[in-house]
Amino acid sequence: MIPLAELPTPTLLVDLDRLERNIASMAGAFAAAGVGLRPHIKTSKCWEVARRQLDAGAIGFTCSTAVEVAWLQSRGVTDLLWAHVPIGPRKVAFVVDSIARHGGGLTVSLDSVEAARPLSVAAEAAGVTVPFVLEVDTGHGRLGVEPSAAIATAAGIAALPGLRLRGVLTHEGHISALAERSDLERAGAAAGTLLVSIAEDLRAAEFAVEVVSVGSTPGATSAPFVPGVTEGRPGTYVYFDGNQIRLGSCTLDQCAQTVLARVASVRRAGRPIIDAGVKAMSSDTIAVAGGVGLVLDRPGVTFPEANEEHGFLHEGDADPLAVGDLVRLVPNHACGTTNMWSHLYAVRGDMAVERWEISARY
Repeated sequence: MIPLAELPTPTLLVDLDRLERNIASMAGAFAAAGVGLRPHIKTSKCWEVARRQLDAGAIGFTCSTAVEVAWLQSRGVTDLLWAHVPIGPRKVAFVVDSIARHGGGLTVSLDSVEAARPLSVAAEAAGVTVPFVLEVDTGHGRLGVEPSAAIATAAGIAALPGLRLRGVLTHEGHISALAERSDLERAGAAAGTLLVSIAEDLRAAEFAVEVVSVGSTPGATSAPFVPGVTEGRPGTYVYFDGNQIRLGSCTLDQCAQTVLARVASVRRAGRPIIDAGVKAMSSDTIAVAGGVGLVLDRPGVTFPEANEEHGFLHEGDADPLAVGDLVRLVPNHACGTTNMWSHLYAVRGDMAVERWEISARY
């Protein structure tokens, strides 16, 4: 064990007590509702976190990248959903090879016949069948077929050889734009309801629909619990972050991920400079208004701006910081911050108890 004061700065920390409470709370809510929990691995990219999620009852994982898929498969996790349209020869070949080597277990997301056709050609040539879910746009405006075109698109894709429809998927990311938590909850439930209705329409058209999958941490208290939804895919909940505080998904004392930094200069009164900037925190544009992150355990101190390797705090009426003082910073977006680091320290109280590797980074 290492005292935090002896760690290099900046460095990434995860509070084990908070992490374990977050995992247990989400797992318990999903289990009580009879809904499968398929966490998004992009938040942690860390096997020690993933193992705790599996031990708590996760049915598998959601992945963003081929690297995440391959890494989890190497760890023996086979029930994976790649929530990404596999476009281009490398991604197509990866999917087909993965199905051939692992005997299934990987499901991909598709939203058009044009995207599906190359995958179909490769799957047929290899003699494999690729399971897929139809991605539906329930309001986010990113990937996903319009609800009115869902049946026709599903029919067009399912008619291609080498592909098998398993169900439908959505990412209700648009609800994060809502300022009031009550509005967010209603929008999350509406997204889940819309997806369930599309699943029912597909079943009425004689398509087999076993998966009805929603996914986001802001929507994790609403969309997954619409009757007919089979699984939810929250990710950020393991750590939470500044954005989730803003959205009412958590409170500051639930945030498990922090960046440990030291004060490097106090030459400018009220404006301490720390040794952590956007390369430690990420400069994710999904950010708490007016700041790079939140300062933990320093009431009144804010973190309004940063360069690559330096951060600029504002003390306001708080007690002044001194050169060498430690501060712990809660990132705006945990997922983007994780991807900046190759390892983290798991901590209990003021002691680092283990060093964990972060894998499957770009």
